[in-house]
Amino acid sequence: MAVPLLRKLAILADAAKYDASCASSGGAARNSRDQLGMGSTTGAGICHSYAPDGRCISLLKVLLTNWCIYDCLYCVNRESSNVERARFSLDEVVQLTLDFYRRNVIEGLFLSSGIIRSPDYTMEQLIEVARCLREDHHFRGYIHLKTIPDASAELVARAGLHADRLSINIELPSQASLVQLAPQKDAGAIKRSMARIRLQLDDSAQEREKAKQTRSMAAAPAARPPPPRFAPAGQSTQMIVGADASDDRAILRTSVSLYRSYSLKRVYYSAFSPISHASALLPGRPAPLMREHRLYQADWLMRYYGFEEQELVTEDGMLSLQMDPKLAWALAHPDWFPVDLNRAPKETLLRVPGLGTRSVERLLAARSTRQIRKADIQRLGGPATRVLAFVALPDHRPANNAGALLSAAASQRDSGRTRASPDRVQGDLFGTDEPPVVPLPGLAGGGRASSWVQEQSAGIV
Repeated sequence: MAVPLLRKLAILADAAKYDASCASSGGAARNSRDQLGMGSTTGAGICHSYAPDGRCISLLKVLLTNWCIYDCLYCVNRESSNVERARFSLDEVVQLTLDFYRRNVIEGLFLSSGIIRSPDYTMEQLIEVARCLREDHHFRGYIHLKTIPDASAELVARAGLHADRLSINIELPSQASLVQLAPQKDAGAIKRSMARIRLQLDDSAQEREKAKQTRSMAAAPAARPPPPRFAPAGQSTQMIVGADASDDRAILRTSVSLYRSYSLKRVYYSAFSPISHASALLPGRPAPLMREHRLYQADWLMRYYGFEEQELVTEDGMLSLQMDPKLAWALAHPDWFPVDLNRAPKETLLRVPGLGTRSVERLLAARSTRQIRKADIQRLGGPATRVLAFVALPDHRPANNAGALLSAAASQRDSGRTRASPDRVQGDLFGTDEPPVVPLPGLAGGGRASSWVQEQSAGIV
């Protein structure tokens, strides 16, 4: 019996919720002001709509189907699972995307799928949805396609011509874990696909640069259209946290390797959630969501603050769940503090708890003309107490036990959060925690600091 469209949507949207790698930042700027298409996106990400409860619902995030020929033990859509199955036709996905856009519910599409028939066949189906949206309906919103690891290089190249971002899930931190929990998947094939995407991205960038240089030369021939961009928002991946015995050191080490080898835009972390009729090889309890949160904080610190992964973990290879990694590192290295804010180099300032990248830039600019004093730090607002516990100024020196008091307060705050919400679970469809953008007074006046707010909301500054 045919499955009604709304029932398909319920099944396949719910089945997609475990894939975290669906941020929409970094896409190429497009709009439909010429009245020849619909949808838009900007270089800073798509325009978001919000549900009444504040949740961001900007991307239609669905699977093409939850049927799958693979039997990955950690996956709710594995071949042996008894979940209700459904499959969209290609036209159904296209029309849902367009209809939701016209209703001002979404501005983009995240499309993944279980593997049906073969990796190449599945990849062709995903590409055809994106091609139809772009070429037949002139859709200019954001499209993120999940790439099938064993798909041919030609299909990967075609996918990047229609999608803003491509992603391939690395799944688990180690080859051994993948062999044990997903024997039909090959870590080597996954990485080869990542390498193909990186080469395509590099080639596309070089071709566009050549075209730009040619048009700027004197007596150059008439300008030709620039070559099509390949996945302008780059590629990302996702790791499941807590499905195997890998510690945080191993997870972060894998992330560092992926960033360096394949120029990933993001590595996403997804806390393992137990599934029905699970294998005895899987843990019976979900991974703490705080562990996932700490991994994101550590990832940010490695990419933007100059930390190495081995600096952030404890002796047992784990990140502290009681406090953010930056504060934990500072408390474990008292010999670094107090930091003289008027003399310390940028690399040292970035390690001060409470100082984000934007705040450090403002401090460097301000101290080039005058000395920084306590009142300047107090104008930062929320993180001032944290900063003052670790810095020295002409009119301020921290108390000997300031760091210990701050540590106790942080531990008490985090334990209070845990007691207040003991039943936190994996987020529902379209759920996200986008921090608001609010005004932040600068050292010498007002201004806006959205990146600072994101850092503060994440608890890493």
